[in-house]
Amino acid sequence: VFVTMHTHNFLILPHVLLIFSTADAYFGYGVVRCLFTSKDDVVYLAQVYLNKMLLGQYNSSLGKYVGYTEKTKEIADNLNKNKGFLEHEKKNKEKCRTNIPLVLDILSRPVKPSVRLRLVESADSKHPGLFMCSAYNFYPKHIKLTWLRDGKEATSNVTSTDELPNGNWLYQIHSYIEISSKPGEKISCVVEHASLTEPKVIDWAPPPL
Repeated sequence: VFVTMHTHNFLILPHVLLIFSTADAYFGYGVVRCLFTSKDDVVYLAQVYLNKMLLGQYNSSLGKYVGYTEKTKEIADNLNKNKGFLEHEKKNKEKCRTNIPLVLDILSRPVKPSVRLRLVESADSKHPGLFMCSAYNFYPKHIKLTWLRDGKEATSNVTSTDELPNGNWLYQIHSYIEISSKPGEKISCVVEHASLTEPKVIDWAPPPL
């Protein structure tokens, strides 16, 4: 059984080929990458893997295919003799260069976080309550979450995760505070991020009885 999958993610184009037999399973895939530090410094790579092992690749810095096994070295030699293949890869590098301004423009736009504040564990006579403040789907990565109790910053019993990548260039983060809140006490989470013109304050409201 052969299954081919194609997905696009800006300058990355992976091709996945799965080959199954009754005795063994093989996982082969190709990845096309555009690596750049500026529009004038671009490296185009077309790589082929089998079971996580790199078999061969085209590297625009070398201007040719390179094989890493006996068989793929033979294939690479044949491809390097084919001017049509080499010209095609040169055009792919130019496509990378053409799309760099688009990617840089997207990366320069901040994305506002969505914020949620909730009570994870209620307080009782023996244990404090645990509040959780979460910020989702923001960009760029740097963000600051702080806690307020009746308008004053609280730093005791606070823990936070790092900024966690979603895999789509957006991030999420979670902050926790353990407190034994008093009746009528105001618990707030403050979010500061490049996408916000001023800090975003989320107040916790007990659910209706």
